Amino acid sequence: MYVLKSEVDHKLYIGYSDNLKRRIKEHNQGKTKSIKHRIPFKLIYYEAYKNKTDARKREIELKNNSYQKEQLLKKIFNSLI
Repeated sequence: MYVLKSEVDHKLYIGYSDNLKRRIKEHNQGKTKSIKHRIPFKLIYYEAYKNKTDARKREIELKNNSYQKEQLLKKIFNSLI
């Protein structure tokens, strides 16, 4: 599970992949149509999981649960200070 930040509009994108380097490269090459207009992206956070199912569950949790997302963003941005 990963969090990218657009260097254009500074908005975040949450996703998951079994190959993080490849996936970020694909995002920055414009291969994800829904966010193509926001490239380039910078990786700001990731979590590693033993399997895709757990990573996907975490992605969904963050996308659907504003409290969980808020807590993660606090953790991310407090570590950048």
